[in-house]
Amino acid sequence: MLDIVLQERRYCMIFGPVTMELDLQKELVEQLEINDYFFVNIGGRQICWLDESTVVSWIIMAVIILLSFILTRNLKAEGKLSKRQLLLEMCYTKLEDFFKGILGEEGMKYAWWLMSTAIFIGASNMVGIFGMKPPTKSIQVTGALALTSIILVEFAGIRAKGLGGHLKAFAKPVAIVAPINLLELVIKPLSLCMRLFGNIIGAFIIMELLKAVVPVFLPTVFSLYFDLFDGFLQAYIFVFLTAIYISEAIEEDEPEEKLKKKAKKAKKQSKTKKATA
Repeated sequence: MLDIVLQERRYCMIFGPVTMELDLQKELVEQLEINDYFFVNIGGRQICWLDESTVVSWIIMAVIILLSFILTRNLKAEGKLSKRQLLLEMCYTKLEDFFKGILGEEGMKYAWWLMSTAIFIGASNMVGIFGMKPPTKSIQVTGALALTSIILVEFAGIRAKGLGGHLKAFAKPVAIVAPINLLELVIKPLSLCMRLFGNIIGAFIIMELLKAVVPVFLPTVFSLYFDLFDGFLQAYIFVFLTAIYISEAIEEDEPEEKLKKKAKKAKKQSKTKKATA
């Protein structure tokens, strides 16, 4: 009888940690997996067109839109303002001052997009508190956010300088660096995408490991950091870098170049005057 008990204990000591490791690995893989909901058959292959990250993103957008309608109802321009309106105006003023310091007056026309993106990314990063998987742990979501950001940056540059002026900016300060500047069209969105994805997936893995190893108290404490502080920090970094890219794209020409342009314009005007005379 004693031999049987000793054998069982030896078995547990040898294989117990292995079983626990396999269970932890299986649970972690399940949590990291993005579930597919709807498929479309194309050429005999099932292609997913709606997955879990997309559904959660739609839920977040619906909640943000609903809260926007609720919080902006019955706003006043005069008279006694409600605490809700004062809080909204304070938050908006802080964001406006922040982006104005980076973008300047010319770039403030893009501040609405940056504010909306910051709210969406912040909300996406903190949904783990409510038991949902953050959509930003999907590289498809972070890739789409990065791609739209760079499209906006290029649009802002073309709108401010014209297509020709924006293309000339790639050859500054000297033409030899043009290939490197062109590479930034790939490097910038890739860095935005991978930075957001890497930080969120890393925080998600740590939280799942903590829940599996120490299911009481510690996950709650670390959730305040990873889901709230780190979540909003990543949103801040994303829109901050995007704002810097927009500021660089719409940056005005150097004074010397402006003088050269004026000199060329003056020469053309003098030539036309002589021709008409």
